[in-house]
Amino acid sequence: MARRYDSSTTTFSPEGRLHQVEYAIEAINNAGTCVGILGKDGIVMASERRITSGLLAPAKTSEKTYKLCPHAACNVAGLTADANILIDQARLRAGRYHYQYQEPIPVEQLVEHVCNYKQSY
Repeated sequence: MARRYDSSTTTFSPEGRLHQVEYAIEAINNAGTCVGILGKDGIVMASERRITSGLLAPAKTSEKTYKLCPHAACNVAGLTADANILIDQARLRAGRYHYQYQEPIPVEQLVEHVCNYKQSY
């Protein structure tokens, strides 16, 4: 019965539930933790990589930390496949900015672009 009401984030089930929102909350609860620490000489970024299935072979590289441009990186909590779109958008924006202005993009502007892109969907 829930399948008829879980295709949209704005369709309530007869019980008054939004199934898409509940699925998103469950995915967040199953996500690993990401931490960033700012120090005097630099930053430290760490990500928890959770094994969701014993049948999956563990990755040999860190798939939770990504370099966006020479001066910016990000960590991914949750599903990496979902974050790849945002990472590609951030890299594209940073590359276009550098091409146009011949200087690195300010981090605040890069974050604002990614947030605006995320909110548009």
